[in-house]
Formats: sequence, structure tokens, C-alpha cells
Amino acid sequence: MISQLVTSFIASSGFGIIFNVPKNAVLKCGFVGMIGWLLYFYLVEQKVDAAVASFFASFAVGIISHIFAKIYKNPVIIFIVGGIIPLVPGGLAYDAMRNLVGNENMMAVELSVRVLMIAGAIALGVVFSEVFNQLYRDLVYKLKLKKS
Repeated sequence: MISQLVTSFIASSGFGIIFNVPKNAVLKCGFVGMIGWLLYFYLVEQKVDAAVASFFASFAVGIISHIFAKIYKNPVIIFIVGGIIPLVPGGLAYDAMRNLVGNENMMAVELSVRVLMIAGAIALGVVFSEVFNQLYRDLVYKLKLKKS
């Protein structure tokens, strides 16, 4: 488990450096990615489907990214992009292309569908976190209006 956390932290931080995030946000990007991977890894260990686990992990990444963006006054995208990097099914996509080139079409199609489901789940998780954040801000705004 420790090695999973360390490598996901390094991967997220490394991509933060590649994407030129501000220097003070690199470690925070690593932390967001580490938390997202921790949730994904835990859910997969509990026999949850990889697409569902990716959805919940990317949703958590989105929520944490919004919190960090508010606290550290940086754009949300800085934390989201770094945070979802460990969740991207790159190895699975590689296997799908390798099977396609190797003329194992049925396996290539099966793996490609899994890649698309996981990628879609990641996108949906980020979108749902945006919607959740917007609903939360609207609720807080309405409550402040009622008090005044």
C-alpha cells in the first residue's frame, strides 16, 4: 500500500511539473493524485468494478481539487489534471492496441471497451464533482441571502 501511495504521488507531481503548474502547487497535485489513487485502489481491492472505482476516485479528485483551489487560490484545473493522471488506463489502452496489431481482434475490442468505460467514468466523475460544487455554492449563497 505504501508503494502504491508513493508512486501515485510521484506520478501526479511529475505530471504537474510537465504541465508547468506553479511550483507551490506541485506537491498539492501529488497529494490529490495520491488520494484519488488510494480510493481507486481500495475500491478495486474490495472487488468493485474498475469503471465504478474510477468514477468515485475522479469524483473525489474533483471535490478535493475544488477545495484546494479555494484554499490556495489557484485554478481548479491545476489540481484535477494532476489528480486524475494515476487513474488513466494507459496500460489497458496499450494492451488493446497490442492485441489489435497482433490480429487478436476480439480481445482488442474487449479491452478497448473497458478503456472507454473507464475513461468515460473518469470524465463523468469530474463533471459530477463540478455539478456538486455548483449546487453547494448555490445553496451556501441562498442561505447567506436568507440570513441577511
